[in-house]
Parts: sequence; structure tokens; C-alpha cells
Amino acid sequence: MQFNGFPTAALDFYDDLEMDNSKAFWEANKHVYLDAVRRPFEALAAALEPQFGAAKIFRPYRDVRFRADKTPYKTHQGMFVAVAPRTGWYFELSPRGTRVGAGFYEATGPRLAAVRAAIDDEKSGKALTRLVKRYEKEGWEIGGDRVKTAPRGYTVDHPRIELLRHKQLFVGRPYGFEADALGPDLVERVRTDWETLRPLLTWLTTRPKAD
Repeated sequence: MQFNGFPTAALDFYDDLEMDNSKAFWEANKHVYLDAVRRPFEALAAALEPQFGAAKIFRPYRDVRFRADKTPYKTHQGMFVAVAPRTGWYFELSPRGTRVGAGFYEATGPRLAAVRAAIDDEKSGKALTRLVKRYEKEGWEIGGDRVKTAPRGYTVDHPRIELLRHKQLFVGRPYGFEADALGPDLVERVRTDWETLRPLLTWLTTRPKAD
């Protein structure tokens, strides 16, 4: 299966879905989703698998059980290659084009405590600081939900308080609508950027030590 890029129909599909997020629209246009979105995603995942591992292509349906917003369909398509629980590489297509990222997307309890302990540690914490600063200098965006003050057990004057505030930590950047953001060259762009983000995932999977 060869990746030949995402057709314009993929972006049009999500533009229209944002305007009409209904079962009637979905059923009438499901063939567009399959041809213009799902199959190119499968081809992209297959091209990247030898270097990074198998990707999970997310379902297009939203879980609305505990949400005020009951719209049934996601207005983007994502895929994720896990290297640890909720930790790995990410790729997304939406009406705003494509984007890539990698990081630690959710943590609760012992896992989050272990990450924060590794950030608190002088050696491993400074290593992560250097890594994040390098990504910022190269134009990457640093994201993830954060607490507003200091997490329990840490003070607001901690030298790495900004990192300690993260409940998630991921690094990414948008590609938008550039030629190599949607066309066949996208494979190489994702491959290069995911490899650039590998040191972050190495830190996240080797430095935090759960009790």
C-alpha cells in the first residue's frame, strides 16, 4: 500500500463536517471519509511502521457519554504510535491541515508522580530542560494541560516549576497546507520530525521510575 498524499476531498470533508456534524451527513459522505481520509491514513501508517512501530488510527466517533457537547463525530483524524501507556508519536489531519507531535498525553497517579520526580531530580530534570529549550529554539510548540500553581509537594520557586506544572507534556508543530503537508512527500516530513522527537520519548520512557 503506497501513500500518495491526502486529496483535497479530505479537507473538504472535515470543513463540511464542522458545519453539519450529524448522522445524516456522515452516512451520506462515509465513502468520502473512507477513500479520502481512512485509506490514506492506513497507507501513511504502513510507510512509517518499520521505523516507529504500528500506529493506532483513532475511531471517528466521539465518546459523548459524559460531555455537554453531544456532536457524534470528531472533526479531525488522528493516529498514535505508543512507546508506553499514553506516550508516543502523533499525527493529525483536520480542516487546518496536518500536524505532528510526540509526548506524554495523559497521566494520573503513580505515572504522573514518577514523571514529576524525574523532573525534580537535578540530573534528569536538567536533561529535559535542555531538550525542551532546544525544541523551542527550533520552532516547536510545547503543549499539555498544566496546573495553575505548584503541584502538591513542590514549591512555586522550584527551578523547573514550569515543567512540573505539566499534567501532559507534548511537543508538536502544524504543517498547515504546504505541499509536503498533504502530498506524497509528507511521509518523509513526518519520518524526519518523529525522529527529531525521539529523544523526548526516550526521556519519558527511561527517566521516570515508578515506585
